[in-house]
Amino acid sequence: MLKKIYSYLLTVTITLVLLSSCISEKNNTQTSPAEKTVAPTEKTAITLEPTPISEPVPPATELSNPVPQPTLSPSTFGPQEEDFPEDVNPLTGMQVADASLLEQPALLLSITHFPPEVRPQAGLSFAPWVFEYLIATGTTRLAAVFHGQVPYPEAPLTGGCEIRIEPFQQDAILLGNRVWLDQNADGDQSPEERGVGGVCVKLYDEDGQLIQETSSDSNGYYAFNVGPGTHSVEFVKPEGWEFTEPNVGLENKDSDADQATGRIDAVQVEADVRLWDAGLIPPSGTLPLIEPDPADLPPAQVGPIRSARLLHIHLQNLLQDSCLIYAGATDEIENALPACAMEFKRGAGPGGSMLDISRFVAISEQNTRNKGSDFNYANNLFSEDMQVGGQTATQVDMFFSVLNQSRWVYDPAYQGWLRYVDNTSERTEFHVDTDRLSGRQLYFENLMVLFVEHEVLAPRIIDMYLQQGQAGSGFAFRDGQMFEINWNTRSGEYEKKSGLRRPIAFLDKEGNPFPLRPGRSWIIIATPYSAYTQSEPGTWRFRIYAPPGAGDY
Repeated sequence: MLKKIYSYLLTVTITLVLLSSCISEKNNTQTSPAEKTVAPTEKTAITLEPTPISEPVPPATELSNPVPQPTLSPSTFGPQEEDFPEDVNPLTGMQVADASLLEQPALLLSITHFPPEVRPQAGLSFAPWVFEYLIATGTTRLAAVFHGQVPYPEAPLTGGCEIRIEPFQQDAILLGNRVWLDQNADGDQSPEERGVGGVCVKLYDEDGQLIQETSSDSNGYYAFNVGPGTHSVEFVKPEGWEFTEPNVGLENKDSDADQATGRIDAVQVEADVRLWDAGLIPPSGTLPLIEPDPADLPPAQVGPIRSARLLHIHLQNLLQDSCLIYAGATDEIENALPACAMEFKRGAGPGGSMLDISRFVAISEQNTRNKGSDFNYANNLFSEDMQVGGQTATQVDMFFSVLNQSRWVYDPAYQGWLRYVDNTSERTEFHVDTDRLSGRQLYFENLMVLFVEHEVLAPRIIDMYLQQGQAGSGFAFRDGQMFEINWNTRSGEYEKKSGLRRPIAFLDKEGNPFPLRPGRSWIIIATPYSAYTQSEPGTWRFRIYAPPGAGDY
């Protein structure tokens, strides 16, 4: 009985708090984020700052704190096959939604980056690994490795504020995390459940003062810079939607927003906090999710697919039983391509051809029937533990040519790297790089630069020494740091006993497995004589030189 009385009084108190808050905000004359949704595009500017606000609201400290939940310890997987649970992808160190897809060998897609009209490409956000490499002087192409997930088109749910497009710049304690769509309304963040952009987020101090506002970006992430002290957060739910049940299961994977108010109770903050989430569900009675109108979805395709290169031979050999999808090849290398390679739409034009996802699935299933599931992609270590000992890196610029540049910006809210591409103009400007399948910005947890010997066999026919038995140096970027690493394709005990190959291995300078952050990796293949400089603390610039005689694209 006492619990019921207490619950009733608490409900009344919260109701009064919310009424006072609504009245206070109605009288608020400060500017808040625009009440509209703007999806990021390739021409989107990247300058937007949260607006500090100082309007009083009822003290957040009047809200009671929930019972502490268990927190999942930082995960470490690899580098051996037995170190990965059955539902963890050995190419990412992350759990997958459908473990049966890990029994299908990888697909390797040749995806074009030129001419510029092919951008943004479709499907790159679903690839565990993406290799970028030279195909001629200053011109690059992409080799995307797909394993453990099937790409799909999306019309993302968005909130009532502008989608935040600038990376978060941390200069104090970080408080934040993610707004996400709880598709099955179970209160638990599943691997396939993606973020919700444009949700308004408000920060309060211990006196109930509204001190900052921001919004979630296209992948659902938000963050604030705060000082030590008591803080609380409020999420503004999109019209017609609800918050999922809070505090279900582990703190790392739950929703924390109160279902009625969108508030997270006031908590003392002394160090970075990346646990404050809000899960959104459709209105009551509409589960499962209503399928979007096909007219609102982008085409269910990945690509554009272009011709194969010699590098694909080495990459496919490193991924046992994988299957290459490409659109033709020059006569000089066509006969050298692996027998598993499947040609797709030869002669589709300079922009390449798009691969229907239904065809993608059919190829994968047929290759599994042909090759089976006796392969091993475990050869690297993944760890969520923050690494130390590297050099500060907050921005990495890649210069292949005046008309081919990219920029990577570390976002501590993601603990990953946001990708920007140039406008292919001599007056270089960078814009948000997105996935055509969803319009979400591309980001990768690991950025790698590998120095690899190149050999020009003829103009635009370049071999790169990633075949078995090779080794070299490079850099790995994770956690806002740059680390010197080594890489190798040499045989270990597994290869010697089985006669089979495994993916390229990343090692620290002492020869131990280098711990990648769980997530996806973008891997740039550079010539050994490429140069790098630090223009200012944390800002690195790589000049990727083509080998002599590489030819023009």
